[in-house]
Amino acid sequence: MKNSSRFFANRECEYYPCHPGVEELNCLFCYCPFYLREKCPGNPRFLEKNGNRIKVCTDCTFPHQPEHYEVILEWLRRQNGAGRGAESNRKGGETMQECKKTRNQLLGRKVAKAIQTRNMDAWYVDTKEEALEKALSLIPEGSSISWGGSLSIGEIGLTDALKANPKMLVYDRDVAKTPEERQQLMRQSFFCDYFLASSNAVSEDGILVNIDGVANRVAAIAFGPAHVLMVVGINKVVKTEADALARARSTAATCNAQRFDIQTPCKKTGACADCKSPDTICCQFLTTRYSKIPGRIQVIVVGEDLGL
Repeated sequence: MKNSSRFFANRECEYYPCHPGVEELNCLFCYCPFYLREKCPGNPRFLEKNGNRIKVCTDCTFPHQPEHYEVILEWLRRQNGAGRGAESNRKGGETMQECKKTRNQLLGRKVAKAIQTRNMDAWYVDTKEEALEKALSLIPEGSSISWGGSLSIGEIGLTDALKANPKMLVYDRDVAKTPEERQQLMRQSFFCDYFLASSNAVSEDGILVNIDGVANRVAAIAFGPAHVLMVVGINKVVKTEADALARARSTAATCNAQRFDIQTPCKKTGACADCKSPDTICCQFLTTRYSKIPGRIQVIVVGEDLGL
């Protein structure tokens, strides 16, 4: 064959022919473009040496056969295109996550500062792990502790950590053996050092909104325990107080209804019907716009979704 853009035989090379037995040896792909790829259209062998897997192409003549020129180009186009797409998707995913993290930090810090203007203590942390560390640092050993039905404090591992600490006095209603014992534990929570909770919603200007059925949670937030420690995911943050009420009713309450064996319209439809069902869990509404006692309410805003 004559030398061309598709074929070149370097007969002057000291190693020519590097693969004896090939009549028309194409030197155009002298260094095999597939060598660094474990999967290729050739027929390489692999050796194990000192814990390394070595690709051996001594017996492979695929890139040197003239008829494979178009096959090689098409294979490289397909593989490199897929590689660029995967790399682009990876970088795009990383960029998206970084954008979310930056937005959550900006919004979370803004909300924490707004809560502080309302005579409450507040902090922003990026992750659940940091939230747990911060919460544990705020509760002195020997404290008496209780909580309501918050999912957020469980998600960060706070309740498990406190129950595992023998130096903490925990009032856990879920260990009660009778309804009467459960009621007694719930009443004891009003006199504890720390009541743990989340918030159904919080406005960007720092107003907390909560809805309750039995009302032990909103009662404890309003009065009783020496401290109320809240862990609030960034998903609970909304623009205004009106938006917070709407979220508490239409999102938090309707999702919470699915957790219980009750017969309410939202349990069946997933939408709030402003019902007066005997099973309704929307009995008491609490808006906390200011803490009369400085620092009694402590809020950890977390840059991740937590709870409902």
